[in-house]
Amino acid sequence: MSAPPSPDEGLTAAQLAAKYGLAVSGARPRLREYVRQLWGRRHFILAFSQAKLTAQYSQAKLGQLWQVATPLLNAGVYFFIFGVILDAGRGMPRDVYIPFLVTGVFVFTFTQSSVMSGVRAISGNLGLVRALHFPRASLPVSFALQQLQQLLYSMVVLFLVAIAFGSYPSASWALIVPTLLLQFCFNTGLALIFARAGAKTPDLAQLMPFVMRTWMYASGVMFSIPVFLADRPQWLSTLLQWNPAAVYMDLMRFALIDEYGARYLPDHVWAIACGWAVLFAVGGFVYFWKAEERYGRG
Repeated sequence: MSAPPSPDEGLTAAQLAAKYGLAVSGARPRLREYVRQLWGRRHFILAFSQAKLTAQYSQAKLGQLWQVATPLLNAGVYFFIFGVILDAGRGMPRDVYIPFLVTGVFVFTFTQSSVMSGVRAISGNLGLVRALHFPRASLPVSFALQQLQQLLYSMVVLFLVAIAFGSYPSASWALIVPTLLLQFCFNTGLALIFARAGAKTPDLAQLMPFVMRTWMYASGVMFSIPVFLADRPQWLSTLLQWNPAAVYMDLMRFALIDEYGARYLPDHVWAIACGWAVLFAVGGFVYFWKAEERYGRG
């Protein structure tokens, strides 16, 4: 006597999966569900960023002091080359140019480090990505958060430099908070974009230092764009000032340095800063999410 036909006979694999409520392992969730999952991992994101920050200089004798010493040493080198030899601070008194330069170095380093850590966020943590199931955006977000924490430690030195050269705490210092929040959103979006790109092309990590160095020279870290380009076409100065790295540096300088007035800022600077932050935070998140199911494979 033959066995009775199976009730599943003739069903395709997709129909069987739908019938029994099965889903593809590692499939990309809907965007809203992905955001919910990411929010559910917020404690992991914070703990992971703090652990990375602690381990970053664990092998160095000076330990966490390098978080401050590294950008300060860079600022010292740039001051000697650009401030003394090339006179890039033309039009600025020395007591304005030094905090101007140090602020630029610290703020640009925040963006630079976020991008560089974002490039390696997936490719440098493949063991974790392949072993555990979690929203992969947790990694670039945590690296951007690590760089924010590092900058916050460095801000103490930045405050001391500003005070040492005559810029004392005032109401304008309150603008530091929204400036950092907007830059953090922008940096996180960049980290997400380059995390996806770096996951597919690990060699991108070797190229990015040259890209970031070019961006730094074009962003007015060592010179004031409107002053240095006063004899050049206006559109060039405007274009460089609208560059997001320059926007966040100028807002921080405006907040910290008394003599760095609104005349150094482009028109509608806060609207520009918000626009860059929203564009990259939202666009970068969606761009990263679209490849969620491909990370760690192949």
